[in-house]
Amino acid sequence: MRQIVLDTETTGLEPELGHRIIEIGCVELLNRRATGRTFHRYLNPERAIDEGAMAVHGIKRADLDDKPKFAEIAEELIAFVADAELVIHNAAFDTAFLDAELARLAGEVRVVARLCRVLDTLALARSMHPGQRNNLDALCKRYSVDNSRRDLHGALLDAQILADVYLAMTGGQGALALSETAASAHAANGGQPLRFLVRTSVPLRVVTATEEEMRAHESMLTIIAKASGGRCLWQPAAAPVTAPEKNRSSA
Repeated sequence: MRQIVLDTETTGLEPELGHRIIEIGCVELLNRRATGRTFHRYLNPERAIDEGAMAVHGIKRADLDDKPKFAEIAEELIAFVADAELVIHNAAFDTAFLDAELARLAGEVRVVARLCRVLDTLALARSMHPGQRNNLDALCKRYSVDNSRRDLHGALLDAQILADVYLAMTGGQGALALSETAASAHAANGGQPLRFLVRTSVPLRVVTATEEEMRAHESMLTIIAKASGGRCLWQPAAAPVTAPEKNRSSA
């Protein structure tokens, strides 16, 4: 399964008022594994940036004078995301801006919903954690994802952080997948399934039993073994008892 984690930064909040995208960041996941492929562009919005937006991302209008316009990178972006599932936090915001940019292009109007499937991690987080804060910083704290570099919003950095958050929210290291690139190895293994542990940078918390808990566990296994006539599946098998040799009388 191919997924693209996507984020944008903009000149303001309302695409219907002519606000534009000034940064796009994308991170590719394949079978829940980061491939290392990214798409990152700063864009010339051909308009001013609101002060409120600048306070969020820190990008100044003068920094974008030499950057390409959206129309110049549109086909490259479309090729990168085509037929993938887009993973976006507050997807309605980003897709509205992308649709507005696509509508400005010459030719047949294209919209994100026809190019890709879209998964909104904000809606997912709200369903998993109702009544709690579910912005990206809150999710980083909840799932122990490092966001220490996030002094300001940045499209590529936020996409990378969201990728870790999404994997943690939906299974983290517990997901097992058969890699498409391992098909030949699968066949060479006599058709036996090859399992790959999908690792993320999210640390797992390991909780070990205390000595008191272990003693209680052993006591319960003894009770189960006694009640089941020695058929307790979880109790270690006892060492086999060897019958003593019979005494041999001399001839």
